Amino acid sequence: MKLKIKNQENFWSGLMFIGFGIITTVIARDYPMGSAIRMGPGYFPMYLGVITAILGAIITLTSLKTDGKKIKPFAWRPMVLLSLAFGFFAWAINIIGFFLAMLGLVFLSALANKEFNFKEITILSIVLIVGCWALFIVGLKLPFPLWWR
Repeated sequence: MKLKIKNQENFWSGLMFIGFGIITTVIARDYPMGSAIRMGPGYFPMYLGVITAILGAIITLTSLKTDGKKIKPFAWRPMVLLSLAFGFFAWAINIIGFFLAMLGLVFLSALANKEFNFKEITILSIVLIVGCWALFIVGLKLPFPLWWR
């Protein structure tokens, strides 16, 4: 009997879940388990890892029966630009302030999409900056500097 992968997306995502489940289970082995009544720090991660690995196995096995699409080439541009955007924000928030760091975050993130529209991104950045300011600075009273020092 020859096995053929009919759904590459499910096959590889199932293997990813199996890998994460095994890694979680191996790491959780070093923590005390406890019992269902008095759970130790390893109880939840251990069972979560086992359940994740089992679900991954089910997804992987179903990929052999159901038809699906082939996997597209890896999208490097969004990965690199989004990583740069998050890194820029983390670096810039205490140097140039919340508003400019958010502006840089939104514009760098928007560059990850091939359909970059300056007018739309400008409107989006204003809405996001005002919303984040209202939530984090006014609402939660987080001590981020608003402008450079």
